[in-house]
Amino acid sequence: MDLSFLGVTSSLWGGFQTTLLLFALTLMFSLPLGLAVAFGSMSRFAPLRYLTKTFIWIIRGTPLMLQVLIIFYVPGLMWRMQLPRFDAALIAFVINYTCYFSEIFRGGIESISRSQYEAGQVLGMHKSQIFFRVVLLQVIKRITAPMSNEVITLVKDTALARIIMVVEVIRVAEDFMANMVIWPLFYTGVFFLAFIGLLTLMFAYIEKRLDYFRA
Repeated sequence: MDLSFLGVTSSLWGGFQTTLLLFALTLMFSLPLGLAVAFGSMSRFAPLRYLTKTFIWIIRGTPLMLQVLIIFYVPGLMWRMQLPRFDAALIAFVINYTCYFSEIFRGGIESISRSQYEAGQVLGMHKSQIFFRVVLLQVIKRITAPMSNEVITLVKDTALARIIMVVEVIRVAEDFMANMVIWPLFYTGVFFLAFIGLLTLMFAYIEKRLDYFRA
């Protein structure tokens, strides 16, 4: 194991690529699923609404670490079907963040005045046209701040994947600690701070671009 600065940096970067992949795939799947689940929780069909709300309550009320362990171990113990470690972590993360994003979407959608829908109907627009052309952009404006907090939390939560031995950046640092070298563990913070700094700038830019919507 190369314990030089460049060697440690290269190894940590390899682990951080797994972190970035888990982050990106979780966002890619959980954002659209979150919107779909939000519609389910607002459905006028009571059984679907109650089922959706119960599912959200269970997922939000239990630790993400527990969900990762269940997704990884239960299929193998019950059906002799062992999921790949990364896939198990991804499924758990997508389910978890879908529920959190759904509540953010629901809050944003319900905050829009009914007059917006009525104005669209007066103009002869269908419900789908009203939502995607009138409501959605205003919802995005209102949920940008809470959504940015969840996205930043997701970056840090990716470290939980190491509980099932997914080789992300902190798991790599722990391998160095086995050789009695501790500074790489602190060095992982640089990778997280740099990436979260970029995300913070990106969300600040998005908020500025959406300033023409005045709530």
